[in-house]
Amino acid sequence: MPTPDRTSLAAIVTAGRELLERGGPAKVSMQAVADRVGVRAPSLYKRVRDREALLQLIAEDIVDDLGTVLAASDGTLTGLAHAYRTFAHTHPEGFRYLYASSPDLAHLQRTSEPVLQAARATVGEERALDAARLVTAWATGFLSMELAGAFRLGGDVDGAFEYGLAQLEVALRQS
Repeated sequence: MPTPDRTSLAAIVTAGRELLERGGPAKVSMQAVADRVGVRAPSLYKRVRDREALLQLIAEDIVDDLGTVLAASDGTLTGLAHAYRTFAHTHPEGFRYLYASSPDLAHLQRTSEPVLQAARATVGEERALDAARLVTAWATGFLSMELAGAFRLGGDVDGAFEYGLAQLEVALRQS
């Protein structure tokens, strides 16, 4: 009779994400994940080829989670930017890891669709991808700096986010 499974791939990925949030990718090891799910490290290899494969699964799970958050927004560029910011604040290490990893194209396309739809509604089909990239690049840069504590000159960071977002929308609507 085969040995019963004592963990699942979903539990392994969840444990990996929890470790990632506690200390970045360096904290994600097969041993640490095994300890977290209550098995010996060799047991993980039944589900995950190696640490690189685990990190890939974690990245794809983060992208899927972000896609769910974006899809639940009101679908406007402003709503999407606010959902993106909330996600970054809730999962700061996951947010950072998104841009240090390479989730597969299918995951990225699903996550990008709400942003592309909002961009189409704002600027039309022809420039939708450009507009989506502009908003995403601005928001990612702003949030990366915010999470790193780079806004140290005083002022209202929330207000600056709103100002930047409003200016982007005005510029996009004029194009």
